[in-house]
Formats: sequence, structure tokens, C-alpha cells
Amino acid sequence: MLGLVKPQPVEEPLHPPARNVRASQGHVEIVDVSIEFGTGDKAHVAVSETSVDVPPGEFVCILGPSGCGKSTLLNTIAGYVQPTTGAAMVDGEVVAGPGPDRGMVFQQYSLFPWKTVKENVAFGPNILGRGRTASNSTAQTFIEMVGLAKFANRYPAELSGGMQQRVGIARALANYPRVLLMDEPFGALDSQTRHMMQENLLKIWSEFGITVLFVTHDIDEAVFLGDRVLVMSASPGRIIADIRVDLPRPRSLDLAVDERFMRLKRLCHEKIKAESLRAFEQQNA
Repeated sequence: MLGLVKPQPVEEPLHPPARNVRASQGHVEIVDVSIEFGTGDKAHVAVSETSVDVPPGEFVCILGPSGCGKSTLLNTIAGYVQPTTGAAMVDGEVVAGPGPDRGMVFQQYSLFPWKTVKENVAFGPNILGRGRTASNSTAQTFIEMVGLAKFANRYPAELSGGMQQRVGIARALANYPRVLLMDEPFGALDSQTRHMMQENLLKIWSEFGITVLFVTHDIDEAVFLGDRVLVMSASPGRIIADIRVDLPRPRSLDLAVDERFMRLKRLCHEKIKAESLRAFEQQNA
């Protein structure tokens, strides 16, 4: 029953985070979701009886050991994976498949190599029938937002990895989604570029007023970006901790030496370490 939400183990809130009060849409609910692949002896439960509520405009990061179902859960919200039981909902509507109300950014850039930056970003609005002029105008707006105005007519092969990922973010935003889903989008970038992208993303999020769910393996990244950090257990994945981040916004990399940042990082590390050890034991049992 969708009305019955099983309680998840939750950390006591440290302090209410700064919230983007402009957002009125993008309420994400995961209600008692289990996801199973295969049948019989080959059946594998990727996510088990998981529930979580993300209010509009919140930035939520998802952490967990490899293979815990983080990406599977994100793909369920995106509509690429259907839950075996339970439901994913956006603004009270059950997710039945992919839709323009949810933008997706992957670790791999997934750009059309034969299209320019502007053509890549304008692709979604074009598909939605907004017309060539309107689509190009929208594309230009978001290209400027991610700082790539000078590269609008370049092709993906002419861009660095960080620039290609900025194009991916612009393309995801060009449909004006209510929710932005990001699956380790900065995982393949070098440290300096990654930090730049993190700060750039926070500026876009603050300006755009959108709900963000962000999967990462990086504890520092999760604490730096998020209003909340959800920690998932070893397989089968479920939410074992919901940690509020009491760091002020706007944020800068100077927070790395803040005692509050270090305390949150230690808390996340303890949770992840315990689950990683359990995952290792499972694999070698």
C-alpha cells in the first residue's frame, strides 16, 4: 500500500540545512521500494524495502558501498527501472517511465558526437516540440549558465572532460525538469576539475531552484554538496542513515578544514566502512 511507509533508521538532525525556498515542485518520494533482477536461483535483490522523502528544492546525496543499489534506486526515479514492489513518485504522481520532468546526468558524458554543443543542449526542447527558435534560445541560456558560451559551436571531441560534463548538465536542465538526477557525474574528472564542477553545480542549483539527487562514492563530495546524505547498506541496498548537513551556504572548499565538516565526514566514513566490510564478507562467504 502506498500510504504505508516503513520507517528507516535515521540520524538525529544536527541542524536544519539552508533550503531553497523558491522550489514548489520536485517532491520525490520512494515508498517501500524493492527491486529484484532475475528469477529463481538467479534472482538478485538490488534494493530492499526502501523509503525516503525528498522535499522540493533539496539537494540530497546518496552514499554506499559498491553494488549497494545506489544507481538502481536513481534509475527507478528516472523511470529506467521499474520497482518490483512499492513506487517512486514525483509530486504525487507514480513514475511509470522516463519523462522531461526528470533530467539525468551520467558519469559518462553521453553526448551526440556529431552535434555541436548548442545542438546537443537544444535536442530535448526540439523533441518536445518547442520549435527551433525557442529550442536554440533555451540552449543558449543554459550554455551561458554553465560558462560555455564561447564553445556553443564546438563538437564534444573538441572539449575537455569537465566541459563535456557541463554540456551534459546544461542538456539535462534545458527541459526545465523538476528533478535533476546525477549518477557519479564527476567521478571521471581530475581533482581540480572536480572541485570546480562541484562549486559550479551548487551555483546552478541555487539559481535554478531544483531538487537534486546525487549519487557518489566520495564522502567529501557528498558532505560538501548535500543538504542531506543518505547512506545505503551493502546489498541488498536500503537506507540505513539519513544525515542532515549543518554547513552554511554558499559553500566553498575552505569548509574542508571546518570541524563540522570533519565531524560529518567521520560519521559518514564510519557508516560506509561498516557496510563495506559487510559487503566484503558477503562476497567471500
